[in-house]
Amino acid sequence: MAENILRKLVNNSQMAIDDGVYDINANLEKSDQDFIQIIKTNTHATLLTEVKFASPSLGKIRTLTDPVSIANQMIAGGSKALSVLTQPHLFHGSPEYFMKVRETVKVPMLMKDIMIDKIQIDAAKKIGADFMLVIQSLYDQKFLSEIDEFIDYGHKQGLKILLEVHTKQELKNALNTKADLIGINNRNLDTLEIDLKTTENILSGEEKTRPILSESGINTPEDIQYLKKCGADAFLIGSSIMKSDNIEEQVRKLVNAY
Repeated sequence: MAENILRKLVNNSQMAIDDGVYDINANLEKSDQDFIQIIKTNTHATLLTEVKFASPSLGKIRTLTDPVSIANQMIAGGSKALSVLTQPHLFHGSPEYFMKVRETVKVPMLMKDIMIDKIQIDAAKKIGADFMLVIQSLYDQKFLSEIDEFIDYGHKQGLKILLEVHTKQELKNALNTKADLIGINNRNLDTLEIDLKTTENILSGEEKTRPILSESGINTPEDIQYLKKCGADAFLIGSSIMKSDNIEEQVRKLVNAY
């Protein structure tokens, strides 16, 4: 099963590359705000909220509407950074959505995609991304090789790296890289099941040397309080906000979890 989902994600990116999705002619400015610094100094819950219309686990989450309006509601609610899906297959995302949002907002932005090729990193730079996503398991399970070179190339393009892990071993491997931010995905990409205890299990007994972002399955202020106690410094939240009737209010409620 694991093989299948990860392979499917990698194949989707390859398909998007072959379709010319990342052949972009743009040169947008990234944010002048430093998300890592924000995480360290923010007194409330630091949210990286996600503009996402569909996912492999949920299918369609929200009818395709204006991503800019959604992004503005998230920021009005107190979100400190945005993640926008650029993967067309399974996620209904696109670099165009990202650029529309980038041209309107000042906060740091994560290009959320399954990054397998340097052409995607070049695209991230062109569309004004501050962060790009790298998934540790794609390297540990040998779908990709040379993680250090990939991260290094991202840094050379002026991007910071969010490196995502799901096990203690992946965390150890991730901490051997030069990634700027470690994300713990509470979703098991092998089964798509979510368990918030993942963050607790991975961080227990570990010394934190980099900020930790807890991702997936975060629905309530109580979830955030629990994850903070486990050692998470910031929170990536997508579906539960995208499904809400009042995005701004939902974000505000989560931001004020502490």
